[in-house]
Amino acid sequence: MAVWTLGINHTTAPLDLRGRFAFALDQVEPTLRALRSSLSRQPEAALISTCNRTEIYCAGETPELEHTLDWLAHTGGVSSNLLRTHSYTLQDDLAARHAFRVASGLDSMVLGETQILGQIKNAVRAAEAAGALGNTLSQLFQRSFAVAKEVRSSTEIGAHSISMAAAAVRLAGQLFEDLSQVKILFVGAGEMIELCATHFAAKNPKSIAIANRSLENGEKLASRFGAEVMRLADLPDRLHEFDAVVSCTASTLPIIGLGAVERALKRRKRRPMFMVDLAVPRDIELEVKALEDVYLYTVDDLAGVVQTAQASRQAAVAQAEAIVDAGVLSFMHWVDQRGSVPLIQQLNAQADEWRAAELARARKLLAKGEDLDAVLEALSKGLTQKMLHGAMTELRASDTAARERASAAIQHFFLRKER
Repeated sequence: MAVWTLGINHTTAPLDLRGRFAFALDQVEPTLRALRSSLSRQPEAALISTCNRTEIYCAGETPELEHTLDWLAHTGGVSSNLLRTHSYTLQDDLAARHAFRVASGLDSMVLGETQILGQIKNAVRAAEAAGALGNTLSQLFQRSFAVAKEVRSSTEIGAHSISMAAAAVRLAGQLFEDLSQVKILFVGAGEMIELCATHFAAKNPKSIAIANRSLENGEKLASRFGAEVMRLADLPDRLHEFDAVVSCTASTLPIIGLGAVERALKRRKRRPMFMVDLAVPRDIELEVKALEDVYLYTVDDLAGVVQTAQASRQAAVAQAEAIVDAGVLSFMHWVDQRGSVPLIQQLNAQADEWRAAELARARKLLAKGEDLDAVLEALSKGLTQKMLHGAMTELRASDTAARERASAAIQHFFLRKER
């Protein structure tokens, strides 16, 4: 059984390219079905898609890395060569090691962040719902969860990191002298926006508003922070009211355009605006960044802010990598054992067939009144002869090399002394 991974992430691909391969959670099931039908042997498959990465994991009899890459490139509307330039492909133990590192937060923009683990669990549930998850990938991900749990409980990998939300607050604090006088707008109502709102709310801003396509979901989040709720459709007319805007939605197209921001700046009389776009694809048009009075940051721009002192985390990283290595060895041992399962099943089936035949013969002899000891003797001899027939045939072979191979195998399997 082969396991392979194809992916792009924040270190290999620019934001706009990642945006072409961003899949909302409700898109995962049909995407996996399309992927599996495009490959020759319908392999197991799972798809992880976050703001920082898109990764496909597959397991099958033979790896189909090139076909997987061609399919993903076609889906994203780019050439295979372009995707190959910005992607990574991994197989077997390297694929397992990557999965364990991702789950443990070792491959994240924010070292040790925990959000990725929930995103992987959502991806696994979606793969199960699509009927795309088999024994091998199920084992891979369950073991990745166990490794991640051990990393978090046994090391301080997350103790030295700054979350994306905390980084956004830090940047806002550099622009505004007093965050308690700032009006903040959050666009979206998902997990990342909830995290950001929690961090900003701790600074007691002047006001908080939540703009979301679903008012019901927006109201649930707003109730936690005493925030106002508004419709996305009202955003262009009210954008000028806010000093800071943090956006993270699942929209496939920008929802805050250059024109809307220019009009907002004009009504603000050029007072600066702080904007954070955490969405992939972008929620805020790239051209906004060129405006003189706008400070726009994307997920990639925050990369430098979330980095902490390298020396303080080296020991924790080394510990975590050792845990990952142990997990990889265990998983690959399991995969290797899985290769013997069909042979074990065939051997058991053959032994059961011989046993059933000899039992049936013994019962007939007993029914005829044959002596019990004689029947048991015949039963044992019959089973022994059936078990040794193949070995005896090989030992009598005319081919000298075949006899020598058989002799070595027989001595190993039948003539070992018990210790």
